[in-house]
Amino acid sequence: MDPLLGAVFLVIMLALIALGVPIAFAMLATATVGLYVIGGLAYPETQLVLNLWDRGTDFVLTALPLYLLLGELVFRTRLAMDLYECVYKWLGWLPGGLAVTSIVAAAGFGAVSGGGAVAVATLAPMCMPEMRRYGYDDRLSTGTVAAGGTLGVLIPPSLFVVVYGIWTETSIGALFIAGIIPGIIMTTAFAATIFFMCLRRPEMGPPGPTFPLKERVASLAKLLPTLSVFILVIGGIYLGVFDPSEAAAAGVAGVFLIALAMRRLSWAALGEALRNTIHTSAMIFVIIFAGHMMGRFIALTDLTNVIVGAIEGLSIPPLVMIALFTVMYVVLGMVLDVWAMLILTIPIVFPIVVNLGFDPIWFGIFVVVMIELALITPPVGVNVYVLARVVPDVALIDIFRGITPFVVAALAVLTLLSVFPEIVMWLPNRLY
Repeated sequence: MDPLLGAVFLVIMLALIALGVPIAFAMLATATVGLYVIGGLAYPETQLVLNLWDRGTDFVLTALPLYLLLGELVFRTRLAMDLYECVYKWLGWLPGGLAVTSIVAAAGFGAVSGGGAVAVATLAPMCMPEMRRYGYDDRLSTGTVAAGGTLGVLIPPSLFVVVYGIWTETSIGALFIAGIIPGIIMTTAFAATIFFMCLRRPEMGPPGPTFPLKERVASLAKLLPTLSVFILVIGGIYLGVFDPSEAAAAGVAGVFLIALAMRRLSWAALGEALRNTIHTSAMIFVIIFAGHMMGRFIALTDLTNVIVGAIEGLSIPPLVMIALFTVMYVVLGMVLDVWAMLILTIPIVFPIVVNLGFDPIWFGIFVVVMIELALITPPVGVNVYVLARVVPDVALIDIFRGITPFVVAALAVLTLLSVFPEIVMWLPNRLY
C-alpha cells in the first residue's frame, strides 16, 4: 500500500477538524472515502459493518456508561459538598488553606466521578465564594479550581483511562491501580504549590478558620460515603473481586443506595443523570468506532510502519523521545479537543513507545497526565471555559495566568514519572 495516500487523507482529516467538523465524523468520513479508494465500495461497507459489530459487542465498553453514570450520581447527590466540608475543617487553617482544601476535595471527588469539567462545575460554586470571603487572589482561586478539576482524569476511576485501555488492549484494572500513586503525587504537588505561594505572599491566600478537634473528628463522618464508594470500586478491582466493568456497576449501586439512604436522590436528578450518561456514552462510542475505522485505513496504507520505522531509525534515546512526545502533546493540547488528541495520536505513538521498551501501562499514565495539561492550557482548555461560566467576572486571561504554576507543577511530576517509571509500575506489578 501507499503510505503517501495515508498521509494525504490524514491531512484531509485534520483540515476537516480545523474547519469545525466533529472529530468522530471527520475520522469516519475520511476513513470511509480512503477505504473506498483502496478497495472499491465493498471494502468500506464491509469494514463499517465489521467494526460496528466488533465495537458494539465488546463487553469492556459497558464500563463507559457505568462510570459516566457513577460520576453523574455523585455530582447530583451532593456528596462533593460533604467531602469539601470535611477537608475544609482539617486543612482550612493552613496558609492558602482554602485553596489546598479545594485541591484535596477535587481529588476526592475525582476518585468517585472521573473529574474533568464536571468536577469544575461541581466545585466552583462551593470553593469560589469561600475563598473570596477570605480575600483570596482571584488568579489563585480560579487556577486552583481549574487545576483541581483535572485530578480525576488521573485518579481512578478515570474515563480516559478506560478509553485508552480499550484502544490499546491494555488491562484497565492495571491502569486504574497504576494511577493511584501518581494521582497522590500530583495532588500533593498542587497543594504544595499553593502552600509555598501563600507562605511567600500571605495576602494571596490568608489562612481560614481553625475548628476545634472535636468538630474536626465529627466531620470525618461526611467522608464515609465518598470513601466507601472508592474502596468498593478500586478495592474490589485490587482484590480481584470485580473486573473494571463489574466494579463500575458496583459503584453505581453503592452511590444509588447511599443517596437513597440520605434522601438525596429525586426522580428529576436520576432522569437528568441518565440522559447525560446516554448522550455522552453515545458520543464516546462514535469516537471510538470512528477511530478504529481511521486506524484500520492508516494501517492498510502502511503509514504507521513507515513513521515508526523512520523514528526508530533516528536512534534517539528513549527519554529524549518521551520529552519530544511531551512537547508534541502540549502543542496538540493547545489546538485540539482532548478526545481528538487521544484518538489521533495513540495509533502512531503507542507502537513507538512500546518498541522503545516502555510499558503500555506506564504510557497510559503519561498520556493521561498530558490530557490533564490539555484541559487547562490555552486556548482550548475546557476546564477554564467551564469555570469562566461559573465566575464570569474573572477575565479568561487571569484564569490562565492562575493556571500557570499548576502547569509547571504537573510538568515536574511528569518528569519524575518519566525518569522513575517504577513509581507508576510498583502497585500494578504487585497485583498483576
